[in-house]
Amino acid sequence: MHHPAPAVTAHRPLIHHTGLWYFPVAFVARLPFAMMTVGVLALVVAMRGSVALGGLTSAAVGLGVVVAGPVLGDLADRYGQRRVLVPVGLANGILLALFPLVVAAAPGEVLLLVVATAIGLTGPQTAAMSRSRVMALIGDRVLPERRERTFSRAMAYESAADETAFVIGPFIVGVLAALVAPWAPIVGAAVLSFVFVTAFALHPTGRAVPERAERAEMAPFRDVLHARMLVLIAAVFGVGLFFGSTLTSLTAFMEAQGAPEAGALLYGVMGVGSAVLALAVAALPERFALRWRLVVFASVLFASAGAYTVGGSVLTVTVVLCLMGIGVGPSLVTLFSLAGHRAPRGRTASTMTLLASALTLAQALSSAVTGAIAENVSVATAMLLPAAAALLVLAMAAVNASSTPRWDAARTA
Repeated sequence: MHHPAPAVTAHRPLIHHTGLWYFPVAFVARLPFAMMTVGVLALVVAMRGSVALGGLTSAAVGLGVVVAGPVLGDLADRYGQRRVLVPVGLANGILLALFPLVVAAAPGEVLLLVVATAIGLTGPQTAAMSRSRVMALIGDRVLPERRERTFSRAMAYESAADETAFVIGPFIVGVLAALVAPWAPIVGAAVLSFVFVTAFALHPTGRAVPERAERAEMAPFRDVLHARMLVLIAAVFGVGLFFGSTLTSLTAFMEAQGAPEAGALLYGVMGVGSAVLALAVAALPERFALRWRLVVFASVLFASAGAYTVGGSVLTVTVVLCLMGIGVGPSLVTLFSLAGHRAPRGRTASTMTLLASALTLAQALSSAVTGAIAENVSVATAMLLPAAAALLVLAMAAVNASSTPRWDAARTA
């Protein structure tokens, strides 16, 4: 598909092609997704008094996300993002608005878990869709010699936006739950889903990603499941395990200190450094290859998670959380950058939703496991789990570093 106009405007920054309001709208549209897992956890713990049930309900949200994520990505690749995101965002907003009533009224746990799963099934994959749009714009409107640098900066921003959303999301949950009521964060997420996910879905950039009918060729879905992609999915899954186990063990740790609502606020400390360092990745020289970056950042993550296992005072844990942020943000940027480079033709939404689903599923599963361990074994044992998750990320980074030359040679052969 030939576009004569891009050559004229290729020297202009990416924001010229997206429009001024695209990035703010895309950022706020991420918040319902970032708030719903933590919000469900906090609401159930506050109203039912069980960390284990809260973790299980959070896991049900994650299960819904992982089932629906790849399907939504495939549908967006085939039929366009607008047709998928508008109904999904509206359904998600309705379910979120009803959830506090379900928690208050449902006598058992079954209905609670069913509605939580439905919230996950309708989770708007805004971050994955945004990456897909930005990648399409760069490929279509930016001169070839400028694409690599623009792509690197765009992926750094997108990952930093994810990190910031996952920081601000729990922070908003903590503030609203503490100042208003436990149901307030979920209702807030519902409003954001109604307004901003719909605005994102209808934004003109949605047309930057062509539907399958407009494409010359679309790679089969099995290409997304090649070993070079699976190792990245496994590493992102490890990052999700890290997020979930850290948040839940931290909530349990702060509950033992007599301030459970402070867990989400303290979790934000890790995310601030994480988001800042994620943006800083764009300044790294191109000769510092992505596969080696991943090894370095995963090593930092594992070392700091090891320090977290020691526990100690609130001050000590806070300092360690700052160090953990240095490892996790850049690791996530690097993983999504690698995935962007390796995404099969016409499969960017499928690839990005698969990674996002792996992240969310792992976060929810580890929340459930960590919650059960904190409640039935000990908080100290629960605080060992982030280090185990970081070890998985480091192992996948090592596999990726050693196998990348062979995969690259096979692709260019």
